[in-house]
Amino acid sequence: MSTSNDVLASTPSAPDVKAAYWYPYEETLVTDGDKKLSADLIDTSLFTHLFYSEAELNYVTPKITVSSDFPKFAETLLKKNKESDEVEILLSVRIKNADDCTAFGSMIHDPDTRKSFIEESIVVAREFGFAGLDLDWEYPSNDVEMRDFGLLLKEWRSAFEHESQATKRRRLRLTAAVFYTPEYKTIRYDVNAIAESVDWVNLIFYDFYQPASSLVTAPPAALFVPFNQQAPSGNSGLNEWLRSGLPPNKAVFGFSYAGWAWTLEDVNNHGYGAPTKGPAISSNGFITYTAIKKYIDDNGAAMHHDNDVVGDYCYAGTTWIGYDDNQSIVEKVTYANRNGLRGYFGWHVGGDHNCGLSRAANRAWDAAEPITTTTTTT
Repeated sequence: MSTSNDVLASTPSAPDVKAAYWYPYEETLVTDGDKKLSADLIDTSLFTHLFYSEAELNYVTPKITVSSDFPKFAETLLKKNKESDEVEILLSVRIKNADDCTAFGSMIHDPDTRKSFIEESIVVAREFGFAGLDLDWEYPSNDVEMRDFGLLLKEWRSAFEHESQATKRRRLRLTAAVFYTPEYKTIRYDVNAIAESVDWVNLIFYDFYQPASSLVTAPPAALFVPFNQQAPSGNSGLNEWLRSGLPPNKAVFGFSYAGWAWTLEDVNNHGYGAPTKGPAISSNGFITYTAIKKYIDDNGAAMHHDNDVVGDYCYAGTTWIGYDDNQSIVEKVTYANRNGLRGYFGWHVGGDHNCGLSRAANRAWDAAEPITTTTTTT
């Protein structure tokens, strides 16, 4: 397993990215309650990078605490696939719920605590052997937070450079997960600051729709939406990022190992745009790909792949689930490669059924022939 403590060239190489996030808890009810997942689920031969998404951040100190399970996680990966020495593990700092987003925004607004956070991140990365840091802040929600996000990335990258020069170690990687377009609720990212600072950005091209945001069935992760030009899609989001100045080789295409489930009002109306009564399967409708496969097998659900949208759905009775199956993943990864992107990532690999989607993505990337043209505008 590659670590950041090797005395190597100061700048890490720039390989293709075949990545996934690892979050060690099941996020849907395959069994009752949360279930701790094992790293044995991961076939490391399918990835170049893994984001370890289990860290706690104290917004006052600020101190980063890595789960006590991490050494076992790293050891498991080494034993499971010894030939995968080049897989890099990055620590992902995940800021998602509203209270945490507010607290994090306040923390990085102060230059002193921002500096302390950066210094702490370097100490933690070197102590545990991470190859770099990832910031998954979903999302900066006002002009001040967006400005501070750009400042943080600039100062973070500068600190990584200086630390590498001082220690003669390979520079830590810096990545960030961002909204599907460079504008979030009318507030724009500082794309120039991002492009100058990160090794790449993970573009979140999924969770466009869910029962909490849509009263009708809709594609949660459409690549195209030809019947509604205003609807969110991976293609439209990528075009916006590229037009705003993000280089294609710093863009990594994101997909999900999960879907969203709705309860249909009418069992005979089961396409996109069908009226619903709210979520199905779980309290909010979230369901992992593993659980989707089980639901299809247990209930004989009808499955449909939409070639225009590049997405899948299944239905049985009043339950309707939108998700990505193998064909959609293959088409999306091929699209990313042919448009000159750096690679792809999935959230989170613990939800993949026997690494089936990961294997399909890996093979599709290797089989694609890049044409490095601008993206289509469908």
